[in-house]
Amino acid sequence: MDKTMKRLKWLLLSLLFLLVIGIIGYAVILFGGRFVVDEDDLILDATTTLETRNGEVIGKLYHENRIPVTLESIPDHVQEAFIATEDRRFYDHAGIDFQSIARAVYRDIIAMDKVEGASTITQQLAKNLFLTNDKTWMRKTKEAMAAIHLERRFSKNKILELYLNEVYFGHGVYGIEAASRMYFNKSAQDLTLSEGALLAGLVKAPNGYSPIRHPKKAETRRNVVLEAMEDTENIATQKRMQAQGRTLGLNIQTYEPKPWAAGFIDLAVQKAADRYHLSMDELQRGGYRIVVTVHPEAQKIAYRQFQNDSHFPGNTDGVQGAFVMLDQQSGEVAAAMSGRNYEFGNLNRVTVKRQPGSAIKPLAVYGPAMMTGNYDPYSLIQDKKQAIDGYTPTNYDGQYAGSVSIYQALIESKNAAAVWLLNDIGIPYAKDYLNQLGMPIQDDGLAIALGGLSEGVTPLKMAQSYRAFANSGKTIDAFAIEKMMNRDDEVIHQADPETTSVFRPQVAWNMTRMLSSAVADGTASAGHYSKALAGKTGSTQHPHVEGAVKDAWFAGFTPKYAMATWIGYDTSDKTHYLTTGSEAPTRLTKAILSEMNNQTPLTASFDKPANVSDLPEPIDLPTNITLHGNHSFGGLSFLKGTLEWTESADDRIVYRIYREEDGSDEQIGKVKGDNEYTIKPFPFFDSSRYYVVPYNPLTDKEGKKSNTVKLSLNKTK
Repeated sequence: MDKTMKRLKWLLLSLLFLLVIGIIGYAVILFGGRFVVDEDDLILDATTTLETRNGEVIGKLYHENRIPVTLESIPDHVQEAFIATEDRRFYDHAGIDFQSIARAVYRDIIAMDKVEGASTITQQLAKNLFLTNDKTWMRKTKEAMAAIHLERRFSKNKILELYLNEVYFGHGVYGIEAASRMYFNKSAQDLTLSEGALLAGLVKAPNGYSPIRHPKKAETRRNVVLEAMEDTENIATQKRMQAQGRTLGLNIQTYEPKPWAAGFIDLAVQKAADRYHLSMDELQRGGYRIVVTVHPEAQKIAYRQFQNDSHFPGNTDGVQGAFVMLDQQSGEVAAAMSGRNYEFGNLNRVTVKRQPGSAIKPLAVYGPAMMTGNYDPYSLIQDKKQAIDGYTPTNYDGQYAGSVSIYQALIESKNAAAVWLLNDIGIPYAKDYLNQLGMPIQDDGLAIALGGLSEGVTPLKMAQSYRAFANSGKTIDAFAIEKMMNRDDEVIHQADPETTSVFRPQVAWNMTRMLSSAVADGTASAGHYSKALAGKTGSTQHPHVEGAVKDAWFAGFTPKYAMATWIGYDTSDKTHYLTTGSEAPTRLTKAILSEMNNQTPLTASFDKPANVSDLPEPIDLPTNITLHGNHSFGGLSFLKGTLEWTESADDRIVYRIYREEDGSDEQIGKVKGDNEYTIKPFPFFDSSRYYVVPYNPLTDKEGKKSNTVKLSLNKTK
């Protein structure tokens, strides 16, 4: 009796223990899902697209290529196809289908291995979101826990929506919307019965049933799905047969990366990070729509020209370049080439600082000097080889005029004159203008005038700064993103660039006229472009190869665009140097503009703003005047002498007539726009020597005097 009671006691204790363990296990499964479920993973990664104003997608950023949609936008027959195929009792179970589990366990035991799954849609979702694909009992336990948690927290419709947006459809595509667009070039809301069944059939084995690689298998699988829909009474037999009788009807739209847009996309991503503080990881999961400012044709033309090796002269392979073009009215980036054969994520040369050489002179010297009110384009400045505070700049051609106008110094890119002028206006004063242009520098030496900077400036900032001359002296923050929408298509960012007045309109117009001459007749005359263009070249000496060029630049603007072009090597050493100078980026820029002009005619001339005075063309004084003299009787009472000299085409030249005197010659008259002067009355017994000197009223400078002639009654010579 005692033994029987003991056995009964231990049996009851064992049953109680098992009951407690069961209760604990059930509680763990019921409530432990919260420890498996990661709330962050419930927000599905979505593809960010970069597109033009016309809606053309030029770039995609993603971890998983997905376009989330609501369940309401997915047709009922598509939902039913997935439920009939993957989980017929979806609306009846609480996350786990015990009937299916029992069947799967039985078959696993028979096979002595994990051979059959019994996962519900909820379990599949839990596995895909939170777990791995390992076929272990521990993973299945966690899957069940997570599934129960999802069922307790979300409605069936929400779970189905998450599932249809999360599931993989092959070829790098996730979610029903992205799959529908890729396979059929339509939104999921427009899927037919046959198309929805095809997509539902892919879930089991996306690669094995791929309609692209295995169309026959895909068709067979689609038909199986349609039969399942008939079995579950979602469709009638006739509809099933009609759908099975259709072809696959594919309209494949795989996204091909656009090499011509890679540099621009990279710049837009940088701007998203700098201005809107969006990291690459956030962009790759956030599902944003970014409307960029790119002008596709301009970008494509720049890309094609960057493939032309002749534009990139170097002693060895590897010469690189950068080109950026802004719409000068709005400040939007129209084109951006970050290098040759650029791939997204590489070094973006549009935003890399380089020494600008003489291209900085209009920004750091001549523009600020004319803003003082003490200088205008025809003001004379020193052009001598001289040491200034221990710094001795030299002109590239070794020629010095002694004094030269700002106009001439600019178009001929005279270094000595630029340094003298910078010293005269003061380095802090010049740097303040660079700050206003968005190019703050740390340097404090006179080498600033020649672009000799410790860090340099970026092509983007150079284009942005030159834009001020084209726009009445106003600069604007360049922008590559017009607007940005979140995954709910709500506008979250809109471009609102700031405008800053830097130069007076008159100064800006004067610079436009001078820089136009630099392109027509000065250092920027290389290449050919038939329409309006103003600009300045720049080059820097190579630090390791005497006489070679390290960086070559052209910066300028047309009536519509502002631009900057840089050419050079990423790394400069004694085995990497350019074989030509700034003519290379100048020719490249003009080639891009010429091709653009061939497609859509560009403006032929700059229009002078109404509130400024035009800048007269420079006066070139004659250097070899031949003077002749004679005398005649002017009636009965007096004698007159006549001086006549070589005629000039420019009637703005003033000729000063001098008579030689002991000590100091005397100016006896002047003539404007003519080549003759009459001395009357001419003394009867006079015998004097005369000469003519041309005078430039723009620069207040005399030129080279003519030969001397002697007038007398006896002879004239």
